[in-house]
Amino acid sequence: MVNVLAVDGGNSKTDVVLLNELGEILARGRGGPFAPQSEGVGPAVDVIESVVRQAIGFTGQADHLVTFLAGADLPEEERAIEAELSGRALAREVVVRNDTFALLRSGASGPWGVAVVCGAGINAVGVSPTGRTTRFLSLGAISGDWGGGLGLSAETLWHAARAEDGRGAPTRLAELVRSHFGADTVERVVIDLHLGVLERERLLELTPGLFRVAADGDGTALGLVSRLADEIATMAQVCLTRLDLLGTPAEVILGGGVLRARDPLLTA
Repeated sequence: MVNVLAVDGGNSKTDVVLLNELGEILARGRGGPFAPQSEGVGPAVDVIESVVRQAIGFTGQADHLVTFLAGADLPEEERAIEAELSGRALAREVVVRNDTFALLRSGASGPWGVAVVCGAGINAVGVSPTGRTTRFLSLGAISGDWGGGLGLSAETLWHAARAEDGRGAPTRLAELVRSHFGADTVERVVIDLHLGVLERERLLELTPGLFRVAADGDGTALGLVSRLADEIATMAQVCLTRLDLLGTPAEVILGGGVLRARDPLLTA
């Protein structure tokens, strides 16, 4: 019996399944975020090992460990993670890839196409019929990225702060921020973030509210949703252009928490 450990390590959670060669799921488990860039490679891999050994209860060595991971954005990062995983005796063979390729593989009807993932962050990859690939650095603002839950929530707070203090246009996003965090002012939320009273990761909680405010017709919120749609379409178009697929029928797979929510405005 061939055992395969399959890992989807993302910014918000890490999912692991144990499969046999027929694709039957023998066990599954979930752990915390896979965050090598902020926590380090060792602690990030600890999350995977903990899910395998404790949540799943697999104590042996699998034949294959196939991982699709956030934070595996550069070849040297893939190699560092692969080396760390190989030293844990979880499997005889270890494969490390960026998690966006998992979206393409799981969503496309064939082995090629383009995938855009919009979850906590945003990224896109493309694979041509000949196997040629393209991707973005996806390192955040320093590599030209915009969007994803983290980007949207930061923009929500930015507009809310400016609306409250008079530098920006009025927007119901200010009330969203105040009500969501139970604060009298947006300024209080900003100060709590600055002092560490409020964890910055909690800003992600604002993203669903942003879409609700946009659905009610708020101009600022609508602008952010429209900008995100443009960004998603642009990333897909660039991938198709790089692979000479613009004139060829090709699948574009959309995934990640923000897109999977199927907000009517964004989807349209």
